[in-house]
Amino acid sequence: MSADPGKVDAGAQRSTLRRIALVAAGSFVFAFSMVPMYRVACEQVFGIKLDAQAAEPAPAAAGAVVDGARTVRVNFDGTVNSKLPWEFKPLQLTLEVVPGRQYEAQYVARNIGDTANVGKAAPSVAPSQASGYFEKTECFCFTQQVLAAGEQRVMPVRFVVDPDLPADVAAVTLSYTFFLDEAATAQLPAPVLPATARTAP
Repeated sequence: MSADPGKVDAGAQRSTLRRIALVAAGSFVFAFSMVPMYRVACEQVFGIKLDAQAAEPAPAAAGAVVDGARTVRVNFDGTVNSKLPWEFKPLQLTLEVVPGRQYEAQYVARNIGDTANVGKAAPSVAPSQASGYFEKTECFCFTQQVLAAGEQRVMPVRFVVDPDLPADVAAVTLSYTFFLDEAATAQLPAPVLPATARTAP
């Protein structure tokens, strides 16, 4: 008496399905076990960091938060008080910055007078509500600036816009006004005149 072909086929199918399920489960376990092995091989053997944050530029200060989803336009302006014979202006009019990251902007000043002068820059930030969220980490405004007659100098400023800047502030203007420091200028050594000028009648 021969076996029922339908029953034989059903049994073979169940056996085949069990094998497929076992292979699939084994592949699944193998794939997940490869993740830590891959991480160890990359980080310890080849020195490759797999963390997504490793590709981010370093923030300006340790522990600073970077708001990469937002940009703020920073405008630059520069003027000179009438008593100071200088020309002064930004080398860029605007920058799009990411809050939390450090940037550098540059100004240029030139003494168009006949003698050396000491200038002092007074900064301001507009709108006023943004002033507490704009940090200058390095600035020519921190010290007096001395320019000889005809001298020109590039003056950098490094800054960070705080990520806590109110969301309704999309643009900030950084302005400087250079003033003549009369007391410091008076203390500058007198210019050395050419010999012909000293002996002239």
